[in-house]
Amino acid sequence: MNVPATREDLMIVNMGPHHPSMHGVLRLIVTLDGEDVIDCEPILGYLHRGMEKIAENRTIIQYLPYVTRWDYLATMFTEAITVNAPEQLGNIQVPKRASYIRVIMLELSRIASHLLWLGPFMADIGAQTPFFYIFRERELVYDLFEAATGMRMMHNYFRIGGVAADLPYGWIDKCLDFCDYFLTGVSEYQKLITRNPIFLERVEGVGIIGVEEAINWGLSGPMLRASGIQWDLRKVDRYECYDEFDWEVQWQKEGDSLSRYLVRIGEMVESIKIIQQALEGIPGGPYENLEIRCFDRVRNPELNDFDYRFISKKPSPTFELSKQELYVRVEAPKGELGVFLIGDQNVFPWRWKIRPPGFINLQILPQLVKRMKLADIMTILGSIDIIMGEVDRLEYLKEVYGMIWVLVPIFTPVLGITIGVLAIVWLEREISAGIQQRIGPEYAGPLGILQALADGTKLLFKENLLPSRGDTRLFSIGPSIAVISILLSYLIIPFGSNLVLSDLNIGVFLWIAISSIAPIGLLMSGYGSNNKYSFLGGLRAAAQSISYEIPLTLCVLSISLRAIR
Repeated sequence: MNVPATREDLMIVNMGPHHPSMHGVLRLIVTLDGEDVIDCEPILGYLHRGMEKIAENRTIIQYLPYVTRWDYLATMFTEAITVNAPEQLGNIQVPKRASYIRVIMLELSRIASHLLWLGPFMADIGAQTPFFYIFRERELVYDLFEAATGMRMMHNYFRIGGVAADLPYGWIDKCLDFCDYFLTGVSEYQKLITRNPIFLERVEGVGIIGVEEAINWGLSGPMLRASGIQWDLRKVDRYECYDEFDWEVQWQKEGDSLSRYLVRIGEMVESIKIIQQALEGIPGGPYENLEIRCFDRVRNPELNDFDYRFISKKPSPTFELSKQELYVRVEAPKGELGVFLIGDQNVFPWRWKIRPPGFINLQILPQLVKRMKLADIMTILGSIDIIMGEVDRLEYLKEVYGMIWVLVPIFTPVLGITIGVLAIVWLEREISAGIQQRIGPEYAGPLGILQALADGTKLLFKENLLPSRGDTRLFSIGPSIAVISILLSYLIIPFGSNLVLSDLNIGVFLWIAISSIAPIGLLMSGYGSNNKYSFLGGLRAAAQSISYEIPLTLCVLSISLRAIR
């Protein structure tokens, strides 16, 4: 985060991640000059679900129950993109009736997503009434989902080549009744919100995004269309059967938060138009392409017949993904939802890369809130419409790297201190050998630099020699306590970022407290030998450790940490 160095009265405020207006586990580090926003840094990474790697170890049917967790408010779109990718990779045809059913479900999911955007967005800027109103229509949408799929939110309804089940009897009439009722609800929202002077004061002219800026940032969905660009993948790519219906792309040219609100309100009305046309013209026929249930691999017909007749084990339909790659996208409520798929003649994808609209749209947040007021952050963030489920699913590698960077500040000082102690031991032996005028074994390796390592290795092997009359348990545990306590002392030193010691006084105190356990291990070994001379040797070693080995290491630690700081 770049903070101007010339200002001395700036204040850094932490917003989130446990804040009701954060729309998920999002954390914002905001730099303020009074009420003016100088800088804003979004911090991600609190879910760690690794959705892409899970996809690469599952078949498409096995992976479908996972995908609804990307955007749990627009679950039909995550299922649609998951089955569209292998359908295009394998050139699988979808029956006309299944395509109509898909369009109906997608537009109902778009309405549900926009409704649950509208309520919290209004609550963010101080209007509580719409937050309760939107749940009336949203529950009706979920009633339709439950009647058709059996689930209200996590449906698992789409399949490769169609859908899981046909529409139940009476569902179409019930959905048409909902469409008529919902249009009156949208009119009620417009009367309550659109011309409200307090609402207009909070959103009009706030968070303006120009045409060039929207293109350069890679925005999509209502974020892009509110800036004057008529780009809708339902018109551009003509996927499913959207080109058979009469509807208009909703767009505005001002690019502010009010424009994004108007685009989403208009999209709900257009979704109703599409649903009504699809319900009135839905054709008959199958709801799934049954040919894709054939397996590519030859199986034992007798075993298969036995499974079906007696065990009733029905293997889920799957097929090998051909060795090619493609990018598939759909127009989700929040923007372009895409998947880059690479097949490798296997039932598992070789690569499954997700392009979530929320993650891309969130990039522009620091740019929008600069030079705005603190209260405008909630307005701008709410108008972007993000879901952290799809934003944070990119944090798989970040989690791994984060673990590495947590361990680096721990093991780097340990390695440095170990090398320093070895060097000091080697220097001590050189000086003592010079004083005693002897050569001895101090010259292991070039210039004797490996002598300390040789002494340590010899010490480890000597520990295997247990005295015949000694206490084996105490004699074995003692050296471990002496060594492990020293190593554990480095784990509790409070390091900050870039290997900087957070508090030198506390760190030194904790190091002394933990490392002081080492003499106890030496005494335990001497006592466990059941030999008075060995016990005296343990006392001598403990006294030597307390007198100069621990303080000497402590000096090296303090100097090195001061140098790093």
